[in-house]
Amino acid sequence: MVREKSLELTLAIIKPHVIKNKCALVRIREAIIGNDFRIVRNERIALSRASAENFYAEHSGKFFYQRLVTFMSSGPSDVYILARENAIAKWRELLGPTKVYKTIISHPESIRGRFGISDTRNAAHGSDSKETAEKEIKFFFSDFNIKRWFQEEEMLFRMRKTVFNEEKLPS
Repeated sequence: MVREKSLELTLAIIKPHVIKNKCALVRIREAIIGNDFRIVRNERIALSRASAENFYAEHSGKFFYQRLVTFMSSGPSDVYILARENAIAKWRELLGPTKVYKTIISHPESIRGRFGISDTRNAAHGSDSKETAEKEIKFFFSDFNIKRWFQEEEMLFRMRKTVFNEEKLPS
């Protein structure tokens, strides 16, 4: 008997310039669903400058920090908790490299290759490790209990016993 692997959770952020482009947003959502991700939770948020500074605190002092904080607090973003086997690696693979100018050449079909404008406006964010994913999920979904999700809901998502209601996504 082959035992299915458990799902992994990651955080995805669709950045403000994509939210303003309905067609790009739809294409990214199609890529999420088409690549076997399950949307566990989602929210449209407007980050305050202080929240953006807090979320990106690890980059404080780097040359791009102020530009990133200003951009991320410039308009709404969509945040998702995504689940699938190897979710972190698969989401980052779907995103493509961070450097958009290189990505357009090396990974033109990736999300960043298709919808990124610059290294800051690179369409989307993805957690880079399990530890980071847990921290980032807690940041945006403070009431979400990861341990409880794995105990009570993970199997339902893995067995596809959940219903995806696209109408509940922010438009």
